[in-house]
Amino acid sequence: MDMFEDAAPQGNQPEYTVSELSGAVKRVIEGEFGLVRVRGEVGRVSRPASGHLYFDLKDDRSVIAAISWKGQVARMQVRPEEGMEVVATGRMTTFPGQSKYQLIVEDVSPAGAGALMAMLEKRRAALQSEGLFDAARKKPLPFLPEVIGVVTSPSGAVIRDILHRLRDRFPRHVLIWPVAVQGQACAPEVAAAIRGFNAIAPGGAIPRPDVLIVARGGGSLEDLWGFNEEIVVRAAAESRIPLISAVGHETDTTLIDYASDRRAPTPTAAAEMAVPVRLELLASVDDLAARLSRGLAQGLTLRGQRMRDLARALPRLDALLASPAQRLDNASGRLSSGLTLCVSRKRGEFERQSGKVSPRALQSLIANRQEMLVRKADGLESRLTRRIDQARARYDNWSSRLAPSLARLLASAARDLDRDRKRLSDIGERLDAIALKRLEDKHGRLEALSRVHSNLGYTETLKRGYAVIRGDGKVVTRRADAENAVALEIEFHDGKLPAISGKASTPKKGPAKPPEQGSLF
Repeated sequence: MDMFEDAAPQGNQPEYTVSELSGAVKRVIEGEFGLVRVRGEVGRVSRPASGHLYFDLKDDRSVIAAISWKGQVARMQVRPEEGMEVVATGRMTTFPGQSKYQLIVEDVSPAGAGALMAMLEKRRAALQSEGLFDAARKKPLPFLPEVIGVVTSPSGAVIRDILHRLRDRFPRHVLIWPVAVQGQACAPEVAAAIRGFNAIAPGGAIPRPDVLIVARGGGSLEDLWGFNEEIVVRAAAESRIPLISAVGHETDTTLIDYASDRRAPTPTAAAEMAVPVRLELLASVDDLAARLSRGLAQGLTLRGQRMRDLARALPRLDALLASPAQRLDNASGRLSSGLTLCVSRKRGEFERQSGKVSPRALQSLIANRQEMLVRKADGLESRLTRRIDQARARYDNWSSRLAPSLARLLASAARDLDRDRKRLSDIGERLDAIALKRLEDKHGRLEALSRVHSNLGYTETLKRGYAVIRGDGKVVTRRADAENAVALEIEFHDGKLPAISGKASTPKKGPAKPPEQGSLF
């Protein structure tokens, strides 16, 4: 009986649902810890496709789950990385779905400059191991660039210093790509500017820069942190245009300084590296022109004196030409006698050769040639006859082999023809049977439809006691049509019977009589 008794009363404690209890805990925690600053080491860091940032804050004994929503992440100056010691500012709340408390982080700052420097050194070592800072990658700066691209803020004093220095030294065409030089947007905008300048095609509407300057004024380590981001360092290392980094003062060092082709201590010094001094160049050109003129004059003088010295050592012209002229005279004197002697020798040789050629010798040569031609003709005829005999023998051999093969082919063709004729006859018989069967099927179906038509026709209905009334040759279905018809006809299943309509039985004249029910027969 004890198991059916009511449970003992639990006192006057209130009862909560799970949601009510979770809401009460949430209100207590959020009311007690409205805004807190927590110092700890960043543990696991996760950033899904939604853009929110999930990470852990831990020390040697405890771990707190932390969340930064997408908008809060965009406003952060420094994003937390695993192993980094930070001070997180936010508010405590609970997540009832998992019965846990968590910190909604609005801002993150490194716990002192030592943490930032440690993270910076770690990143520098990782990028250096990839070879992004190697000296072999660095490109020389052009001596006198036509176009200079400047990546900086358009509203700061840096761009004015650069333009002023370029104007003083050597005015050049300057393209400015405005970017944010501080904050969350700094790194992506600077990287996009470097890649954008490199993407300009040479010879297009917008001139392609010959050298780039990435400049910013001085500031704290946090202010210059955008130039330490990996995306900026990689863009600087990949730049095909020579790049000068001028970020901060001379004592400030950022990772872009290692990846750039030249580091300038200040933006003004970057402008001085980009172009030479125009007045110094003009003075140097004038000095070189004067030296060239003096060198040419002195060279002409020395060469003229040398030529005169050499001319005195040369013999006179008539002495140089006397011996060749005498040899020419001697040769011309011997030439006529030599020609006469040569002609006489050639004529004697020709007469000796012509004496050897006689009609008898020609006839003998022709006879020898004819005899040789006859022998060759006889040999050719015999070879031709032999070739014909060989070809005839081969033809007879092939013809003897062809007759049995042709007989076999004809026999095989006859067998195939008989087989095909039999198959055709079988197919014809099958087609005739199929056509006859289809005709019988159509005939049977037609008879069935005829029976259905007969069963459903009105004649069968008349046999069940119904009749068809026609007025003036048309079927009548309403009383008014029957009264207006002149002649009525009633059709029964065994015949038709004429009737008189009410209109026909009504007299033309006379006093009106009360309507009577007339007979239809």
